[in-house]
Amino acid sequence: MFRQFPRALGRALGGARRSFSTDLPAASTTDTTFVEAWKQAIPNIDPPKTPLFFMPSRPPIPSSIPSKLTVNFVLPYQCELSSKEVDQVIIPAMTGQMGVLPGHVPTITELKPGVLSVLEGNEVTKYFISSGFAFIHANSVTDVVVVEAVPLDHFDQSLVQKGLADFTQKLGTASTDLEKAESQIGVEVYSALNSAVTG
Repeated sequence: MFRQFPRALGRALGGARRSFSTDLPAASTTDTTFVEAWKQAIPNIDPPKTPLFFMPSRPPIPSSIPSKLTVNFVLPYQCELSSKEVDQVIIPAMTGQMGVLPGHVPTITELKPGVLSVLEGNEVTKYFISSGFAFIHANSVTDVVVVEAVPLDHFDQSLVQKGLADFTQKLGTASTDLEKAESQIGVEVYSALNSAVTG
């Protein structure tokens, strides 16, 4: 019976295009296409819960571009910004510095060590981040999830330069692959941090 299930489910779906989460109405909490296909294929077993069951519905995409960008900036141990309305966020994406404004195209991007800047009017708040991801949604909401972040003005430039010199020396004397990888990560992070505090 279960060997036939994927084919039966595929026939029940009829090759119809699946909706993206942004295509669903705001009140939707289940994937109705999946549930209907499941019930046709296996009517005597309740369908499993899909991720949409557990996720709160996103606000609908506004008909016009809002004047502000809503930012959620989260670390594993705290929430730095929660639903903060700002003018722009500049993030250190793997492809380079990326400015995010209201109405930005939906994007998911990996972040590299560098400076995250939050622009609100004439105020600019800068954080040095180690790594993470940015989720830019179609409704002018951006979620930035990082492993570690420290306000840029908390760093001592002389200690940063000492750390860079230490890791550069360790990279030159590393004998194992693990030592080389750890030293290379240290050099990359301290190089980015040195550029941020001197620049």
